[in-house]
Amino acid sequence: MALRTQLHEHGHRYYVLDDPSIGDEEYDALLDELRALEAASPELLAPDSPTQRVGGEPVSSLPKVRHEIPMLSLANARSEEELRAWVTRMRTHLAREGIEDPSFRFVAEPKIDGLAISLLYEDGVLVRGATRGNGEVGEDVTHNLRTIPTIPLRVEDAPQALEVRGEIYMSLRDFAGLNERRAEAGLSTFMNPRNAAAGTIRQLDPRLARERPLSMWAYAIGRTAGLRFESHWESLGWLRQHGFRVNADVQLIETEDEVVQQCLAWQDRRGALDFEIDGVVVKVSDLELQRRLGVVGRDPRWAIAWKFPPTTKVTVLKDVMWNVGKYGDLHPFAMLEPVHVGGVTVKLATLHNEEDLARKDLRIGDEVIVLRAGDVIPQVLSPAPHAAARPGRPDPPRPPANCRSCSTATVKPPDSVFTQCPNRLCPERQWQLLKHFVSRGAMDIDGLGEKQVSQLQRAGLVATAADFYRLSAEQLLELEGYGEISATRTVQNIAQSKERPFGRVLFAIGLEEVGFVTGRNLAQRFRTIEALLSASAEEIEQTPGVGPKMALKIADQLADQSMRELIADLRDVGVRMEQEGPPPGEGPLAGRTFVLTGTLPDLTREQATERIEAAGGRVTSSVSKKTDYVVAGATPGSKLEKAERLGVSVLDEAGLLALLG
Repeated sequence: MALRTQLHEHGHRYYVLDDPSIGDEEYDALLDELRALEAASPELLAPDSPTQRVGGEPVSSLPKVRHEIPMLSLANARSEEELRAWVTRMRTHLAREGIEDPSFRFVAEPKIDGLAISLLYEDGVLVRGATRGNGEVGEDVTHNLRTIPTIPLRVEDAPQALEVRGEIYMSLRDFAGLNERRAEAGLSTFMNPRNAAAGTIRQLDPRLARERPLSMWAYAIGRTAGLRFESHWESLGWLRQHGFRVNADVQLIETEDEVVQQCLAWQDRRGALDFEIDGVVVKVSDLELQRRLGVVGRDPRWAIAWKFPPTTKVTVLKDVMWNVGKYGDLHPFAMLEPVHVGGVTVKLATLHNEEDLARKDLRIGDEVIVLRAGDVIPQVLSPAPHAAARPGRPDPPRPPANCRSCSTATVKPPDSVFTQCPNRLCPERQWQLLKHFVSRGAMDIDGLGEKQVSQLQRAGLVATAADFYRLSAEQLLELEGYGEISATRTVQNIAQSKERPFGRVLFAIGLEEVGFVTGRNLAQRFRTIEALLSASAEEIEQTPGVGPKMALKIADQLADQSMRELIADLRDVGVRMEQEGPPPGEGPLAGRTFVLTGTLPDLTREQATERIEAAGGRVTSSVSKKTDYVVAGATPGSKLEKAERLGVSVLDEAGLLALLG
């Protein structure tokens, strides 16, 4: 059916190529049309139809699936010496096979910390998806895999039988968003992205999988009928050409030395990725050499996993303390016996929220497992396996009955995973709000950090955000750490922040649910603080990215007397409370779409975005044929390459400023 083919193509461009050719509304209209046709003529319904991604009825169990070609495990290398020893072992083995001095070419790819799966296609249609299981036998999870938009339901020009292997994962950004939504709904949170992905795939109800943001990287072709490749690298190219997502950073490497360099490079950059990896997989690319090398035990001789240094350690939980957040939420954190994890000494670690703390069954004095991945805040994963058997184990830690900062009795709202301090004037809560107000992305006041904000608060100079604007250099000179130059400069920086865009002010004042983007969208829609303060929840809900629940919460906060007093006070000291530039759809850059990539010489990403939008332009995150300009700075990455491939105009910072006039 032509409509089905058209939808497959649009879905592939959106989810795999990140290059949509139509908008969401147009796609939804086509999908509704297909649903109507299939409902009117059920004989037209096919298992590869895009309508089948929504998830069918729950299954009663997960049937077992035997893999015709075992999904093997990998031997590990944890050092350069072990990696080179692996290459030496391969040369020795091939020499026994009569192949002297083989010319190896290697493929190196990130070892995604997800769930390995096998996809079976017959005549190009996905008929079965299974987990790796024990390598020989897995579980049939087709009902859930069909809901993942990056998995093709149909493969054009495919052989009669095709098995594709890949890794199901959840990006760190999506994982954080999922946990936030679960916490808001009063549900338990997931420990890490891998657990979230694995738990989702093994659900019996596909509607749950549909609601969770899963993706797949394809990394190999298993069983096939009619396809012949000379190298693993060639097979990855085939997968890319036929609609599968293959990690863009997979590389073909010519020498052993380059393999070592690439593994070390991945080790250095792992903390900057938007998905978790625990190593690098290195494979011999030549498939004939793979066949000659064979398998030893359950590990192929032709592949190895370079494992990163461990990011988990066991230490003792000395105490559980509670921080007060800017909205009054009490956040538990662990005080630990110092332990070296992932290259740093860890003494404190997050415990997320009290329900997660209870679920993990942590007690003071337990030996606990601590995780540190990249630059992520250390977290306590669980008690050590033997902790529960410890004699004399104390009762579980509980939130305090009274706030440690202001002694106010704490409360536990029925719809929250946090016990809260209800006192809006709680000193620690105020400190969190003040610290947020001056932070980057908010008012971005240079020279005011956590230490300085705490110092000003303790000295009685700053109680609310408006008090920053009443500070004088003379007052700062009375405080430790300030000289004449630094005091004068700090006061100047505070004064300059009055000109921050209205959207940043809305983010800075600490409205719950209002982040940087939502603040910007509210400013664009309402234009002035008067219009926003008089808006109903229904009117606020019309703002892009704002739903009914969020709109009601924003409206309630804006109606609060203390919030209105703060806004009035900030307006009185000269902070901008209206949106500059033309309304949406007007201005010199109206109708033009921009993508920012790399580091610009003078403008931050936020500043460039604000200036473009103030001129009526629109900034998006991905490059497509509909993008008018890509603004590229230093180390631009793949977006610049894509712009050049699509013929999109590329500007540097000077070109952007010239366009802005």
